Amino acid sequence: MLPSVVPQIRAKVMEWGIIKNNPKFAALVDSPAGPFTIHFWAPTFKWCITIANIADLARPVENVSTPQQIAVTATGVIWSRYSFVITPVNYTLFSVNVFMAGSGFAQLSRKFMAANETPKAEAEVKVVNPN
Repeated sequence: MLPSVVPQIRAKVMEWGIIKNNPKFAALVDSPAGPFTIHFWAPTFKWCITIANIADLARPVENVSTPQQIAVTATGVIWSRYSFVITPVNYTLFSVNVFMAGSGFAQLSRKFMAANETPKAEAEVKVVNPN
């Protein structure tokens, strides 16, 4: 019942003058990866995860979860590749996953650098203050 509503709404929207009179806009709205398909909405909502992960770059590195960031990075890498394998090729999915992989990699880099700097900082304190 519900899936039959979407084609009806799509047909009504395609009749609007602004869309009917603009072939490029009509092609965008009516494309296989357009706003009446999951190929449009899944990447759109996936941006929320990516933006939240980018915002987490301001959090202290101790609060960053390594397993979570490995999952975010792996998801970004795997789905970036997959976005070119599926039909229709989904450039929106590709772009969100590139940013997702990049933000996850940035978080993992922060975690790795913090883990490697901590022993050095403690060693420097011991050298300066031999007590």
